[in-house]
Amino acid sequence: MRKIYVMASAALLMAACGNKEKEYDATGTFEATETTVFAEQSGALLTFSVNEGDNIEADKEVGLIDTIQTWLKIQQLNATKEVYQSQKPDTERQIAATRQQLEKARTEQRRYQELVNDGAAPSKMLDDATNQVKVLQRQLDAQISSLSTNTRALDKQTAAADVQVSQLQDQLRKCHIVTPTKGSVLEKYVERGEFVSIGKPLFKMADTENMYLRAYVTSAQLQNIKLGQQVKVYADYGDGQKKAYDGTISWISSRSEFTPKTILTDDERADLVYATKVAVKNDGYIKIGMYGEVKF
Repeated sequence: MRKIYVMASAALLMAACGNKEKEYDATGTFEATETTVFAEQSGALLTFSVNEGDNIEADKEVGLIDTIQTWLKIQQLNATKEVYQSQKPDTERQIAATRQQLEKARTEQRRYQELVNDGAAPSKMLDDATNQVKVLQRQLDAQISSLSTNTRALDKQTAAADVQVSQLQDQLRKCHIVTPTKGSVLEKYVERGEFVSIGKPLFKMADTENMYLRAYVTSAQLQNIKLGQQVKVYADYGDGQKKAYDGTISWISSRSEFTPKTILTDDERADLVYATKVAVKNDGYIKIGMYGEVKF
């Protein structure tokens, strides 16, 4: 009888263990949005105040690439613009003499017209005065056209110089290394004093305040989750130590994939799963790559 009682107790214990509900529905690792900052100009790195582990705010200047040559080119172009401005003709002054001659010729024309009407002068004198008015009018029009052409040409040269100045000012702005977003510096690739070229990576940073758990769910679990759903996330510190966080499902993959080898599930590894992202507000304890669990 005692042997039967022991066997029955063991069976009940095994059944109880088999019916125990899992503490999680999916597992994965914590990730963060990483950003690599590249050099946008070439030159010596005059200042660079970035260290691994630093928490940096967005739009903060953390370095400066040598700007002297770019600044000198801007000064040169500004001087060139002043030369163009000084070469622009004073149209009114340059046509003043011709305009005065034209007014005098028109006065003579009117006087001869009156004399011819009174029969006191021959019509040839009126014809000569009329021709003189026409000649002076053509000279005035030609002067105005030539001066306007010169002015337009100088204006276009000034506008072209303005565009070059704007381009150089943009290059000057890009010499200032500014953080695109807030976050923590993960890796530092250069040091102050080094020569950097366009496209060279300077440092990598990540938004460790707003992290997410990349977990994988089966087809059967898809019907129980949706975007925006509030879930419970557990950060696993090992040795059974876990910390709970509130999470929100922010992304569900529309394409299935084979179960990653790093993800442990109760199904076969050949089963297809769907990647999900669960957004979590980090309190400073969650680290990138840490193992985590989610309960839907």
